Amino acid sequence: MTMATSQAALQVLSGSSPGHSLFDHCFKILSSGLPVESVNYRKKRGSGFAPLHYRLGMIGRYPFHSINGFSRGKAIVKRLVPMRCNCQWTENIRDETATEGRSVSLPINGLDNDKGDFALNGNLDAANSILGTVENSCSKSVEEEAWNLLRESIVYYCSNPIGTIAANDPTNSSTLNYDHVFIRDFIPSGIAFLLKGEYDIVRNFILYTLQLQSWEKTMDCHSPGQGLMPASFKVRTVPLEGDDSATEDVLDPDFGEAAIGRVAPVDSGLWWIILLRAYGKCSGDLSVQERVDVQTGIKMILRLCLTDGFDMFPTLLVTDGSCMIDRRMGIHGHPLEIQALFYSALLCAREMFAPEEGSADLLRALNNRLVALSFHIREYYWIDLKKLNVIYRYSTEEYSYDAVNKFNIYPDQIPPWLVEFMPNRGGYLIGNLQPAHMDFRFFSLGNLWSIVSSLATQDQSHAILDLIEAKWGVLVAEMPFKICYPALEGQEWRIITGSDPKNTPWSYHNGGSWPTLLWQLTVACIKMNRPELAEKAVELTERRISRDKWPEYYDTKRGRFIGKQARLFQTWSIAGYLVAKLLLANPGAAKILVNEEDSELVNAFSMISANPRRKRGLKKQSFII
Repeated sequence: MTMATSQAALQVLSGSSPGHSLFDHCFKILSSGLPVESVNYRKKRGSGFAPLHYRLGMIGRYPFHSINGFSRGKAIVKRLVPMRCNCQWTENIRDETATEGRSVSLPINGLDNDKGDFALNGNLDAANSILGTVENSCSKSVEEEAWNLLRESIVYYCSNPIGTIAANDPTNSSTLNYDHVFIRDFIPSGIAFLLKGEYDIVRNFILYTLQLQSWEKTMDCHSPGQGLMPASFKVRTVPLEGDDSATEDVLDPDFGEAAIGRVAPVDSGLWWIILLRAYGKCSGDLSVQERVDVQTGIKMILRLCLTDGFDMFPTLLVTDGSCMIDRRMGIHGHPLEIQALFYSALLCAREMFAPEEGSADLLRALNNRLVALSFHIREYYWIDLKKLNVIYRYSTEEYSYDAVNKFNIYPDQIPPWLVEFMPNRGGYLIGNLQPAHMDFRFFSLGNLWSIVSSLATQDQSHAILDLIEAKWGVLVAEMPFKICYPALEGQEWRIITGSDPKNTPWSYHNGGSWPTLLWQLTVACIKMNRPELAEKAVELTERRISRDKWPEYYDTKRGRFIGKQARLFQTWSIAGYLVAKLLLANPGAAKILVNEEDSELVNAFSMISANPRRKRGLKKQSFII
């Protein structure tokens, strides 16, 4: 391509499509007159943590075989006692890789001809061809950059890839706990590696985190409950005792003791079960989930979740800050996000359960909870224009089993914003439900995962996507995806968040936009056969996220500013984009995450819907769990 040709193409493209600022870098390359192969697209920056080409297939370095058959022996990890590996190695495996400066080829086809430069007048087809080619090339270069960054974030334990750190931001010297491997943060990374056919890192993550699970039954109020999975862990390399020339790797788990607010993570164990199932379905290796220690780990998580408590609801009762929204945001009680993950984890666990003596009561309790939970969420959390009209005319202080307003919701609780927000077509699951209180906020992860897990019905799932489509300008706007809507403001913000300076209105967890939610949106859209919504969101993301250096979140109502305190090169922003691209390229792969509702649940739900009082007349069963 000649210089004049590239400049003319740039004029057409910039004139007809001013919104394509994503491709500024590509246009600079084209207009420079340099061979595109000679231009290095990615900025070179020190990884400081892990090499690009991590070593796989080295799980034998750690004696997992010694704990087969549930013979954990010395592998048992006491709480707050770091997990150590005694393999000695002094070489630095985290050196800068020589492949970091890979060049990106941007082939431009169909433009050179014997007559020289093409004419601008009447050649819109050629301009559109250029635009399509450049968009495709820049999209590929963004993907290549994302893969390089994801691999740079890999953490090693005894030379084995074990996870990815939360962020690898070279511009911020204060690491806090962003150099930890978070279970919830690794999920999109793990899914990306699975879809890429790189299974070892996910297998290592599953088995090593199992060793960190709390196994001791404790009564200490500052100790994690039996079965609790840590929120995160950190790999430290320390000198070997008695030999300063050798080192050993240590895993330090955090169950919430060091986290802001000191809240135990409820969602870690649920995500772990979901990833375990995805690993088996994607790799075909069922030996991991069939291991005795893994089966025991699953059951310990279920027992922790299914334990009787002072609660009449089938939903999980949790505190504020126990999930993705890990700061005070008024979601204590029965937040939708936890219920959707709980439901999905129950279905995944039932699918992976190895039948054995003594687990019949646990399985029975699991099935009972699935039925009750699905009915409760579908019936009482659902809201659309029709349901809103019913709530608007509620009678209060009703006392009977046949009460319509079962939770004594006062109609004055309906906020003014909801009247404008609710479209004629569409609906969603509210954020929380407690006596005399409905949290009408739209929480994205809970609604999207309710679709993925089939906690929402088919009609409700389509209605949720209808609402997202109708309210695209506020839920997606210029960067997917709003974590919740609307934001808490004014006196409400001061009371509910405690005047949290990080959760200011339309920032962070208080209405900020999180690119990592892109992958959950994609799975939900594929499940409901509406991938065009996800494709539109991915296109929006590609316009900015690489140029903005992959931030953790965005601020303002429309997501126009990079978050004031957002980390750059946030790993789950990178991985979320990659998972969305991989799934859109191969929609059939979404089955590793989707839960299809089985006929038994449908029948049981229909019976309860026909006669909600029927269950009360049954003799109460006790389960030994």
